[in-house]
Amino acid sequence: MRGLGPGLAVRRLLPLRLPPRPQRPPGPRLSSRPTVAGALDRAMDELLRRAVPATPVYELREKTPAPAEGQCADFVSFYGGLTEVAERAELLSRLAQGFGVDHGQVAEQSAGVLQLREQPREAAVLLQAEDRLRYALVPRYRGLFHHISKLDGGVRFLVQLRADLIEAQALKLVEGPHVREMNGVLKGMLTEWFSSGFLNLERVTWHSPCEVLQKISESEAVHPVKNWMDIKQRVGPYRRCYFFSHCSTPEEPLVVLHVALTSDISSNIQSIVKECPPAETEEKNKIAAAIFYSISLTQQGLQGVELGTFLIKRVVKELQKEFPHLGTFSSLSPIPGFTKWLLGLLNSQAKDHGRSELFTDSEYKEISAVTGGPLNETLKALLSSNEWVKSEKLAKALQAPLMRLCAWYLYGEKHRGYALNPVANFHLQNGAVMWRINWMADLSFKGITGSCGMMVNYRYFLEETATNSTSYLGSKNIKASEQVLNLVAQFQKNSKL
Repeated sequence: MRGLGPGLAVRRLLPLRLPPRPQRPPGPRLSSRPTVAGALDRAMDELLRRAVPATPVYELREKTPAPAEGQCADFVSFYGGLTEVAERAELLSRLAQGFGVDHGQVAEQSAGVLQLREQPREAAVLLQAEDRLRYALVPRYRGLFHHISKLDGGVRFLVQLRADLIEAQALKLVEGPHVREMNGVLKGMLTEWFSSGFLNLERVTWHSPCEVLQKISESEAVHPVKNWMDIKQRVGPYRRCYFFSHCSTPEEPLVVLHVALTSDISSNIQSIVKECPPAETEEKNKIAAAIFYSISLTQQGLQGVELGTFLIKRVVKELQKEFPHLGTFSSLSPIPGFTKWLLGLLNSQAKDHGRSELFTDSEYKEISAVTGGPLNETLKALLSSNEWVKSEKLAKALQAPLMRLCAWYLYGEKHRGYALNPVANFHLQNGAVMWRINWMADLSFKGITGSCGMMVNYRYFLEETATNSTSYLGSKNIKASEQVLNLVAQFQKNSKL
């Protein structure tokens, strides 16, 4: 997730800022030069034959002893010695393709289940046949991952291994259904190991260990921390910072949430990360709203594991204990991808129509008069930088069209029926309401170039989140405020699409 989104997710939208890659365990350092490529291939094949345990026959599945610990340790050591991304990708590709499901066994067991369904048999016989089929569907490499998880530091190793696999897929070093299947198997195993019951909620204060404060600073992916005074403010009065750690690695942040305690729903990030809090001592009667303004995943290998959602729910409960009167919960979220989407729209409109049809005639004239050139080309150049905000006239002329375009991007642009924007999708899945789009809410270079300076509040009405989440996930309905719906209606009326 990240940026209050399944930027929790992924080095894509918002590439996640990750801490430095952990030191790999000692192992052979192998060159990828062509002269030794054959030797490396043979070494990989030999390692996998030795390290990946054979699947026991169904009848002996619970009686077969686990492989020697050294076999799994050999895999960890060998993998740690591969210094190149391409080498690790090659080993993972061989593991995925050569040690997956035995399709012959699956076909045989499937035929058995179908045959039993056509005959009047006892339920126990059919259930056992289905259990045999389930067993045959388990890929062989899952056994390797399972045994590695029992090693000291094994789960941490598998998190990093999945991060490597995701990186290799992004670089197109590995592709295909076998690799996607192995990624899914790893994600499923990590989801079990990192379920809420194994997670500890920890609060960060200025008195937390220096190592924790350093990790929190390095992992901040939404609004980068500039210095120690900056992080001191973010964990000081009228601010809260929480993270989840795993029971096996206490004080090791997995996902971090920053909260501002304010008198109302914040409309810009400057008031949170740049302005000093009003006092050193909190006055509880001045606190009426909790604003989630940053959530960052620290481990790339945990993409897609539902840590961010659990963290927000736990933090809400924690804040309600501390402030029983607190009733307003909202995010102040970035809109990653908006500028990129808008530039693509300007390009396609120019090609198809010779001019942009995203603006009304009066807006077109006003913006062209300020820019002094062809609107499309000039606007594309301006929106790719942060220079345009320096012109008060241009910013004023762009406010109405960009606000309605942003509303449509968040509300109307879809991927498989769900919100295209990953941060929006994250909060809507959690049951939040798309509450308010804020103009000039993030004046940083990243904010201007990434989302034309706009941010959005997703508001959590606690009594409605379950209903909203079910409606969004089941029927793909987006709950939005009157402001957002009015902007969407303006887009549909004024943009000739």
